[in-house]
Amino acid sequence: MEPFLEVTEEDERREREKARELRQSRWWKNRIATGICYYCGMKVAPKELTLDHLVPVSRGGKSTKTNCVPACKSCNNKKKNLLPMEWEDYLAGLGREDRA
Repeated sequence: MEPFLEVTEEDERREREKARELRQSRWWKNRIATGICYYCGMKVAPKELTLDHLVPVSRGGKSTKTNCVPACKSCNNKKKNLLPMEWEDYLAGLGREDRA
């Protein structure tokens, strides 16, 4: 088991600033253009998609292209700060499969 990764307030602030910059990038705009939520696969207006960190910043995740996905507000609110494995367990508890 991995040791607990302590995330300082400064680390979180820095990663959230990087996320704000990433949301302004051409990469992100192309990513949300389809309007599809990474988690549930629902189609929504691109402006309704939020940037979600697969590994949350509060749990040591970084604001990188490989860790950020578009999510509908509903999925993002449900996922909160869960790690990918915890999210899969949550969905399994609901009797659903992860579409990712």
